[in-house]
Amino acid sequence: MGGNLLQRTRCPYFRDVGYTACNKRVPGSGCAALTGDNQWHAVLGTSDNCIAVHPSDLAVALVALDAELEVRSASDRRTLRLIDLHRLPGDTPHIEAALEPGEVIAAIQVPSGPAARRSHYLKVRTRASFEFALVSVAVALDMDGPRVATARIALGGVGTKPWSTPEVEAALKGVTPGSPEVRNAAALAAQGAQGRGHNDFKIELMQRAIVRAVEIAGARA
Repeated sequence: MGGNLLQRTRCPYFRDVGYTACNKRVPGSGCAALTGDNQWHAVLGTSDNCIAVHPSDLAVALVALDAELEVRSASDRRTLRLIDLHRLPGDTPHIEAALEPGEVIAAIQVPSGPAARRSHYLKVRTRASFEFALVSVAVALDMDGPRVATARIALGGVGTKPWSTPEVEAALKGVTPGSPEVRNAAALAAQGAQGRGHNDFKIELMQRAIVRAVEIAGARA
């Protein structure tokens, strides 16, 4: 599971060494995805140095569940929130994780709570299996009758790291799943989003995916 969380991007410009411009592979070489075929790439957390999307499904689900990591080295151990494990690309996209040299992920801890009992993971992809997400949404809800008491929502396929959505979560409080207010809350996920041409569709798609995932999770007994 630690390997899944730390897997590297599926960006073809990173994977194919025939492309010389990849700041993640060769710092300072440029980013071919900025003006190339970027339909798979990120719209959140990007920089002018890298728009590669983080590919893990597991990380997105665990971020929504407020997971923590036990990180160990030969001489020490510490606890790290999963949302803090992955770094934004900024000027150093080749530095991907907040691990020190010699550290490994030793354990994953998921706290118990009412939201974890009513959850859903929605993955939108171009084929039914063996495919990475165009957009994914992990939703965990604590309900007060028909209304949302607490929501935890994380996004995948759209960010340079597993993406948390505190603004959406706050806006969903007191809302009934299936109501128009869910769409209003989902729209907040697009704040700061930047498409690069081929991936512009992800900005609308992730909002619709949030609405659908909230409806499904909210309907569960």
